[in-house]
Amino acid sequence: MKRFLLTAAFAALATAASAQSLLAPVFSDHAVLQRGQPIRVWGSAQPGAGVEIDLSGAITSATADDQGRWSAALAAREPGAPLTLTVRSGGERQTISDLLMGDVWLCSGQSNMEMPLRRIMNGDSETAGATDPNIRLLQTGRVSLPVPTAALSREAVWRVASPESAANFAAACFFMGRDIKKSTGVPVGLIDATWGGSIIQDWISREGLTALGNYDDGLAILSEYARSPEAGMASWNAMLERWAARVEPQASHWSRPDFDDRAWASLPAEGFWETAPALSTFDGVIWLRGAITLSAKQAAQAATLSLGPVDDLDTTFVNGRPVGSKEGWDTPRDYPLARGVLKAGRNVIALRVVDTGGGGGAWGPAAQKGLKLADGQFAPLDGAWRYRVSATLDQAGLPPHAPWLGASGLSTLRNGMIAPLAPYGLKGFAWYQGESNATQPPEYARLMPALIADWRRAFDNPDLPFLMVQLASFGAYRSVPAESGWAALRDVQRRTTAADPRVGMASAVDLGDLYDIHPTNKQQVGARLALLARKLAYGETTLNAAGPAPLSARREGGAVVVTFDQPLVVFGAGRPAGFELCDATAPCRFVDATVEGATVSMAAPAGVTPVKVRFAWAESPILNLYGFNRLPATPFELTLN
Repeated sequence: MKRFLLTAAFAALATAASAQSLLAPVFSDHAVLQRGQPIRVWGSAQPGAGVEIDLSGAITSATADDQGRWSAALAAREPGAPLTLTVRSGGERQTISDLLMGDVWLCSGQSNMEMPLRRIMNGDSETAGATDPNIRLLQTGRVSLPVPTAALSREAVWRVASPESAANFAAACFFMGRDIKKSTGVPVGLIDATWGGSIIQDWISREGLTALGNYDDGLAILSEYARSPEAGMASWNAMLERWAARVEPQASHWSRPDFDDRAWASLPAEGFWETAPALSTFDGVIWLRGAITLSAKQAAQAATLSLGPVDDLDTTFVNGRPVGSKEGWDTPRDYPLARGVLKAGRNVIALRVVDTGGGGGAWGPAAQKGLKLADGQFAPLDGAWRYRVSATLDQAGLPPHAPWLGASGLSTLRNGMIAPLAPYGLKGFAWYQGESNATQPPEYARLMPALIADWRRAFDNPDLPFLMVQLASFGAYRSVPAESGWAALRDVQRRTTAADPRVGMASAVDLGDLYDIHPTNKQQVGARLALLARKLAYGETTLNAAGPAPLSARREGGAVVVTFDQPLVVFGAGRPAGFELCDATAPCRFVDATVEGATVSMAAPAGVTPVKVRFAWAESPILNLYGFNRLPATPFELTLN
């Protein structure tokens, strides 16, 4: 769900900031402050002014710098009676109350973390039972900005858990917090900073992306957009055209009005293009061509071309002239036309449409497509589109996203939703994201560690536990082995976890839905995250908190042996499903396997010299291999030693 940043967003955030002139907006009534560590407090005052901070009798002071920013630290506390925080500077005073000491967790990611309590399995009863005075909730709301902000929206305040405050709160986060409170007995504060459909790049700071070395062009355009949206959009359009010239040189003349498209197939003027049998699974680049017929009087008027929403990205031409580009699957396209673009008679409308996943095309109602004329008339599109496939997504690769666009941009969610929180005291992070990056597993292997390091720096603690959810299954079962971006991304999540002892992974691979990318069993997701938290954040170091993960894979005589980190159990059938052996020159093959303790053995098929072994390598693998803790074995790919 992607939207252009509006100037009004800046104004709203500025208003929210000025409404709390002393304390940063993250501090409000009913907040939970992190126990067991110095309590960091900050805000703004007059430059050079002294500031007094009083936390229920514990007093310290600070001086605002030349920008008016101040910060202080109060001595660590443990849970107890509710507290009051008062800040004074000059003649100003701000007081917030009903503060609890406890543990604070920041939950973030895309729609499977964002999914609210009211929409999950048994959502009505779970929402009705959400009242808990010792669980406090803060939702940042969706905010996308080209530069970091210290402000939160006026609605982003701490609330006591109740059916009203929890109904739209991130369900997986809520269940994790509820289980943590049950096991620790201390108050819990939960922060929901989520945006459905978001890519990981939008959650990493400019500095974090710059260190990776391949985002400089997009970041430069983002800086340009922050100074001048018009200039930034022009630079992005130029980048998009360079990408198109590289991936589809054959299409350079398809926008011209004199191009003969009569051999192209037809497509209805509304609905996703996947409704056409030939395009039922298509992701990539398709050109659409249509026409609007005008009289001489109509053509002489000022006009706006309206196309409704286009999924995901379009570049639109009228009579061969580019009139605009936008990104966002549900963003309406309205392009004002300069005088002289239109003509009497047939006007050719051509769109280059890039679909990066899910539905594609100009899917809005046909009645929305046409020209809005200055005299109030509406000239509709003449019938159906003609279309031609230009390149599949595998052939073209991903287009350059508009870097300022919330959910698909660079750093904009980090700027608008994470920056205002830092460096609030935290116990740890919980992260559920990856579906929107499933076409980029190798890059995700760089981005995931970068995000973890970036957030730990922002909250000034290099050891903060980071809990992630491994992608749930989604999509049809496969009867033969095949490449899978989802499986490869799950393996990146596994490897990231294995490389950092303060990172944990709660697998949801067995909790998915073949037909719904948003499985509703968030109770189990939360329970598995809480189990990891007990091990990584609460000192239960011997707790078996995750499913079996491979330690090694080796050839042993004529067999391949995989050793796991814990004993295994096969549920249902007598032997584990989902193992594949792959040689260097032939496709991978399913193989029979046997379990003994913490090892799985399999014999190589005749004529196969295996070089790697895979397990559960599919969007929706069939899983029957678990640990004795009833958590699933993680999908993986390993090179044989």
